[in-house]
Amino acid sequence: MKKLVIVALVAIIAVGFAACGNQTPKANLKSDVDSMSYAIGMSQTQGLKDYLVNQLGIDTAYMADFIKGLNEGANAGDNKKKSAYYAGIQIGQQIGNQMMKGINREVFGSDSTKTISLKNFMAGFISGTTGKGGLMTMDSAQVIGQRLIQSVKAKELAKTYGPNKEEGEKFLAANAKKDGVKTLPSGVQYKVIKEGTGAIPSDTSLVKCHYEGRLLNDTVFDSSYKRGEPIVLRANQVIKGWTDALVNMPEGSIWEVYIPQELAYAEREQGDIKPFSMLIFKIELIEANTKR
Repeated sequence: MKKLVIVALVAIIAVGFAACGNQTPKANLKSDVDSMSYAIGMSQTQGLKDYLVNQLGIDTAYMADFIKGLNEGANAGDNKKKSAYYAGIQIGQQIGNQMMKGINREVFGSDSTKTISLKNFMAGFISGTTGKGGLMTMDSAQVIGQRLIQSVKAKELAKTYGPNKEEGEKFLAANAKKDGVKTLPSGVQYKVIKEGTGAIPSDTSLVKCHYEGRLLNDTVFDSSYKRGEPIVLRANQVIKGWTDALVNMPEGSIWEVYIPQELAYAEREQGDIKPFSMLIFKIELIEANTKR
């Protein structure tokens, strides 16, 4: 699972703040040090307002409250107790404003009605931070979190795109009974359009191919024929269904290949390819072992 990185706030050098509260200290530039202090303070704010608004979601109607907090933080100096509290406020706001939203988008997509549990998130976050009272190790948390994210995402996607899976399975079951259609052990089906007589590539071979990919509704989502030139690729660096076909194709062959969704993109969405879509390819193996 990608580590959720707490993005550090923009560093602000606050020099010579004598006042507290929400008032802007009045500058008094009597010496070079005074002027230097003011200039440094101002220069450090370049882009800060945009950052506050666009990254932290601060409403400019409440800038007085921001200034109050800014003054209090700057005047805390090296007070370790206050520093710890303000750091907690900063990170807590980032959790609420950024991390939770990002995680919810990752897990639930565009469904804004669903959210992970903030209570349990914070319980795990605090246990991980303090090293106390954890219900799992850090390593197991990474593994379990990744596994459950994928599981929950798959369930959510199945509610929306489940019909794609059912339609593909129905098609493959009927297609397997058609004349000329053969099924590989993996479940990939193919029909020979032209039988080649050349070498058969291994999964590490660099091959040259022409291809056209389409959906069950005959929408063409990609075609090297339309681009006017074949592609060169490693046989094991494509979707699993392609690899299974290539390592069984003699050079010079043209096959129509029917790939189950789990050997294509499964729950992932790729452009016109929606989750759980089975794919149909015309694959022409021009060279079984080629050089770029």
